[in-house]
Amino acid sequence: MVVLKEMPVKHNFISGLLGERGDINSISKILKRARSYFNKSLRTLPAYDKEKQGSLVEFVVPGGLIEIERYWLHEPYTFALILEDRSTKYYKLIEPGLTKYEKKLLERIYEDFQDILVLNFTTSRFEKDTLLVDKTLYLLERYRAKISVSAIQKIIYYLRRNLLGYDKINPLLYDPYIEDISCDGVEIPIYIYHTKYFNIESNISFKEDELDSFVIRMCQLNNKHISVSQPIVDATIQDGSRLQAILGREITPRGSSFTIRKFRKDPITPIDLLGFNTCSLEMLIYLWLVIENGYNILFAGGTASGKTSMLNATSLFMPCTAKIVSIEDTRELLLYHNNWVSEITRESFASDAAGEVSMYDLLRAVLRQRPDFIIVGEVRGNEALTLFQAMSTGHATSSTMHAGDVQTVINRLTHEPINVPQMMLQSLDVLCIQEQMYIGEKRVRRSRSFVEVLNIDPETGDLGINELFSWEPSEDCFIKVGDSHIMQDIMYIRGLDASQLRDEMENRRKILTYMYENKMRSYIQVSLVVQAYQSYPKMIMESVKNGTLKGMIQNMIT
Repeated sequence: MVVLKEMPVKHNFISGLLGERGDINSISKILKRARSYFNKSLRTLPAYDKEKQGSLVEFVVPGGLIEIERYWLHEPYTFALILEDRSTKYYKLIEPGLTKYEKKLLERIYEDFQDILVLNFTTSRFEKDTLLVDKTLYLLERYRAKISVSAIQKIIYYLRRNLLGYDKINPLLYDPYIEDISCDGVEIPIYIYHTKYFNIESNISFKEDELDSFVIRMCQLNNKHISVSQPIVDATIQDGSRLQAILGREITPRGSSFTIRKFRKDPITPIDLLGFNTCSLEMLIYLWLVIENGYNILFAGGTASGKTSMLNATSLFMPCTAKIVSIEDTRELLLYHNNWVSEITRESFASDAAGEVSMYDLLRAVLRQRPDFIIVGEVRGNEALTLFQAMSTGHATSSTMHAGDVQTVINRLTHEPINVPQMMLQSLDVLCIQEQMYIGEKRVRRSRSFVEVLNIDPETGDLGINELFSWEPSEDCFIKVGDSHIMQDIMYIRGLDASQLRDEMENRRKILTYMYENKMRSYIQVSLVVQAYQSYPKMIMESVKNGTLKGMIQNMIT
């Protein structure tokens, strides 16, 4: 609610507003009337009852198409429909339909409403939404428009979508099954990557002027500038998703384009990795012990091979008492950890790179913050050398890198533009190779190989490696192919014998199995179990044995 304050003003200025006879009493009356206007209770949206007012969205599947699935995106306004024509699948977004009269009302309100949210001082989305509803109902009163509750609901939906959201594609951001949204050009259907149906064509497209305006507005909404002189922009949108946009036809002849990689508000956890068969139970037990004891890990693989998902999931194994600092280009990591600092790079404000904050700058600053664990989203340049220096000085690190196999990782690290000295590679402890492939028609992600990095051979100068786990494509299973040197180090450092280490691994096997069988997969649940086990191992094992762990963790959350 806006409150007007009485401000000291000059008599000549007030006289100009009120005329020669203007006086302080007149000013007080104006302020009093203004206060009474702004202190009025805000209008609220009338209650919608589907049984009384009818459905807001309706769709009849046309002949020749088969409906495979439909599900709500934003009930009761939008739902998604998966259709099939012979062997081709289509994603159809269904939104409320408007009559001609409702369309004219919407256009008029939209014109009258353009500046209201901009001129309002609040940046809160909730307050803007409340203001939007109030002003829309006010305008409908002024128009003396006699429309039904369902019509008001539909008009409000489109105003919210266009003014507070991302226009045509806004409902797609609500779809939990969509990973990527890709616009390839003018009047080309938007393609999405669906976790169930993979790359699939949608019923959304843009005309040229509409697409250019949308790309510009989308960048502006996220505090980025895009123009003919600077036609490429990388940004993070309001929900944390990654945006890459290109303006015009000079770089992309088919017209402006954009790609959104959606940010998971509920990230993948170790329990999900088991469910997806990305890695085996033994591999997760190994990673839990390795990460908890501060060893350095690098996840490598091709595009969309699951590197960042593995990095985020396994970071949940970090001790609750540790200080963690993460560095990323665009925000993707999400941890349930109190002592966690999340840092993101910043592009330059000018052409001379003034004001730029790179990953290298952030990593140098991080080393002065005394972190126990450093997480770097992806290494690709001179920051890798600093990262390996951090490893050499005792900081536990985790990171990702684009490379398809072990030899490619070594080649990329030791050559331009990274140039890590080969002797420094000994600081890396574990290398995990991720791969995306097809099993039949299903696209899957697998941990192809886990490798321990050993010392450099003094005679040949080659880097020694010890492969522990390998993925067998024919059976789609994981095979243990070697014994771990790191486990021997952990036994020595923690003062354990072989039987105690086996008991420790068995405890973690029971915990992960219990969480998998009881569907305890959220990152908050997994984090709380890991943190509780580190502090109270006997209590956690007793609750696993009694089958009360899930209830105990749920009580901690609530």
